Amino acid sequence: MQNRRRELITFGALTGLAGLLVVLQGVWAGIFLAHDGSRDDYQGWIDVHARGADIAIVLSALATVLVLWRVRSARSLWIGGAVLTLVLVLESYLGGLIRDDSKDTLTVVHIPLAMAIMALAVWLPIRSAQVRRSLVAQA
Repeated sequence: MQNRRRELITFGALTGLAGLLVVLQGVWAGIFLAHDGSRDDYQGWIDVHARGADIAIVLSALATVLVLWRVRSARSLWIGGAVLTLVLVLESYLGGLIRDDSKDTLTVVHIPLAMAIMALAVWLPIRSAQVRRSLVAQA
């Protein structure tokens, strides 16, 4: 039980860090979206935005693998983690199309999807703490 508790804490930390990066994504995007049309002047911030997405994907994937491998009974966590990872990959793909192929019309999908990702990224660490507390209560 102590190991499961530790793995749930690790899962919460990994998804919490991914959630922090998701929030920062909005900050970084705001820097360059406020100056639409001058993309070249803000290429550095676009790069930061892209790398933040990459790191968030890695963190959420690690969290998902951890909880699936070690705490398989926490079904809501590994399903939520898998959904977060997949949606982050989709979001990153859309962002790449916007950046690399100038498909700016996809921004109307990219930004609302980011809001849904933010909600999931906030919910997962909270749910992890709830699962952890229920383990303690059962002991």
